[in-house]
Amino acid sequence: MDRRQFFVTSATAGAAVLGIKRSHAASEKEKQEFVGVLCDTTRCIGCRSCEVACSVTNGNYVPDVKNDNALEKVRDTSDKQYTVVNRFKTAKGEVFVKRQCMHCWQAACVAMCLVNAMHKNKEGPVTWDGDKCLGCRFCMVSCPFDIPKAEYHSWNPRIMKCTMCYERLQAGKKPACVEACPTDTLMFGPKRELMEIARHRVYSHPDKYVRKIYGEHEAGGTGWLYLSAVPFEQLGFRTDLGTSPYPEYTKQFLVSVPLILFGVPALLLGLHELSDRKEELKAGEWAKPEAENE
Repeated sequence: MDRRQFFVTSATAGAAVLGIKRSHAASEKEKQEFVGVLCDTTRCIGCRSCEVACSVTNGNYVPDVKNDNALEKVRDTSDKQYTVVNRFKTAKGEVFVKRQCMHCWQAACVAMCLVNAMHKNKEGPVTWDGDKCLGCRFCMVSCPFDIPKAEYHSWNPRIMKCTMCYERLQAGKKPACVEACPTDTLMFGPKRELMEIARHRVYSHPDKYVRKIYGEHEAGGTGWLYLSAVPFEQLGFRTDLGTSPYPEYTKQFLVSVPLILFGVPALLLGLHELSDRKEELKAGEWAKPEAENE
């Protein structure tokens, strides 16, 4: 075997091995299912055990759920509270709703992050890596649910939000809020299974639930799913998000970036060269009659 045949054979074998590895990786990826949480608001009693468990697990401010009267107003999450429970008065009575990061399947915060500090993990949770963050806060602006919060009081502010207790998941545990819920309002598992359970409840009890699973399609789908006895707009949910993932809206912009970065400079260079050429031709025309007169 000569040298040329050796290289061709080696390259072919290498490509075959690489193809096998990629195929194996792809098959492993297909086996991995995103996990999520199903929240049945008809079961929530507003005990706020989830708030306490979340704060204790993450070393945050632990609310005094018996005396702080927090349910008297609608609250948002903060850099010290990654989840909150709000109370809404509806035609069917009081309804309590837990709020936290929705862990979108195609998260806008991840797509907008310039350095991959906001990351969508293979299990589903969206987490933040402070070692990579530039502090641009594009994640905060892009989130349709207004979830990521910055530590404005800190000299080196971090972006804080629910991570679906990612470290607990890696240890084979459920999110702390799910584990602490005393009424089975929260159910953790693969989204496919959660969707089956949610559909079964909705179609088995049409008088109890509205025929909608919030998070199934909103903004392309989210890791948190909700069931409700009343329309979701009555519970403070955004119902104007559409079904397309938010990163899809920036696709045309991202496609145009290479054109702007490379096409425009090339065009300007071409115009410059053309201008110089015209000046040379013009100078030549003026010089020719002078040469003839001599």
